[in-house]
Amino acid sequence: MLDIVIEARKASLAPGMDVRRILPFRMRRMVGPFIFMDHAGPVHVQPQQLHNMDVLPHPHIGLSTVSYLFGGQVTHRDSLGVEQVIKPGEVNWMTAGSGIAHSERFEDPATLAGGQLEMIQTWVALPEKDEEAAPAFDNYKPDQLPIYTGTGIWMRLIAGNAFGLKNDVKTHSPLFYLHAQLEKGTRFTLPTGHPERGIYVAKGSIEVAGRTYTAGQMLVFKREAEPAILAKDHATLMLLGGEPLGERFIWWNFVSSRKERIEQAKADWKEGRILLPPLDNQEFVPLPEDKSKPAGDPSPQALS
Repeated sequence: MLDIVIEARKASLAPGMDVRRILPFRMRRMVGPFIFMDHAGPVHVQPQQLHNMDVLPHPHIGLSTVSYLFGGQVTHRDSLGVEQVIKPGEVNWMTAGSGIAHSERFEDPATLAGGQLEMIQTWVALPEKDEEAAPAFDNYKPDQLPIYTGTGIWMRLIAGNAFGLKNDVKTHSPLFYLHAQLEKGTRFTLPTGHPERGIYVAKGSIEVAGRTYTAGQMLVFKREAEPAILAKDHATLMLLGGEPLGERFIWWNFVSSRKERIEQAKADWKEGRILLPPLDNQEFVPLPEDKSKPAGDPSPQALS
C-alpha cells in the first residue's frame, strides 16, 4: 500500500526562518509533477528580525512555484512587475517557464504576533513542451477555490481536480492539490484517478494500516492503493499528486528535463540576463558556488 514514508529535514533559510523540507528526497524525487515542498513556520522571531527573514530576488526556470499560507502574510514581487500580498487561503501561482526572478518579503510586523506566519511552498515541474513558456503570475482568492465539508472534514482544492471538485487555477499537467482538516476520529481516503498520490501531515497525526504517522511526514502510496486513513487527533493534511512527467534535473532554483538548460540558467543569472523585479531590484541572491551535481538537492536558499 505504502510506497515510501519521507521524513522532513530541517533547512535554515535565515535567522529565525527554519523550514521542514519534504521534497525532493534522495529516494523519491517527485510525486506526480511536484518536485519541491517546504513547510515554513510557525515563525517566532522578534519584530526587529523581520527583515532578516526576507527571501531576496532570485531566479527560476522550468517550473511553477505555488505559495499557500496557513497564517500571516508575504509580499511577492517579480520581474513581470507584479506586487502581490498573499494572505491565508489564497494561492500565488507563478510560472517561471523560460525564466523569472522574484522576492518574498515579510513586511508586516503584526504577522509575527503569536507565531502566526506559517506557509507551504511547492514547485510543480512543467511538461517539456511548456518548460520555455512565457513567465506568468496569478493570485487566486479563497472564493475561487472550492471547499468541501462533511462530517469531521473540511477541504479546500488549491489546484487540479479531486473528489469531484474543480477550479480555474491554471495548471500545465493533470494534478491535484488540497488542504484538508480532519477532526479526531474522522475516516478518510485519497482521491482516485491520479497515478501518483501523497499525503503530507502538517499538523496532528493519522493512522494508516495500524501505524501512526505524525507532523513532518509525507506518505506516498502505490498506484493501486486505496488507503483507509484515520485521524488520531485534529489533523491538517496537504494532499497532492498527479501524472508523472519523467526525469527532471534540479539545481538550486532551476528545474529542467535537460542538464544543459540548467547550465545555461546559471550563466544567465550570473550575467544578468534574467531581469530583477522592477519594484525590488536593489539586492539579490548571487549564484551559489557549484559544489553539487546538477541533479542534487537544491540549496537551503531555495524557498520559492
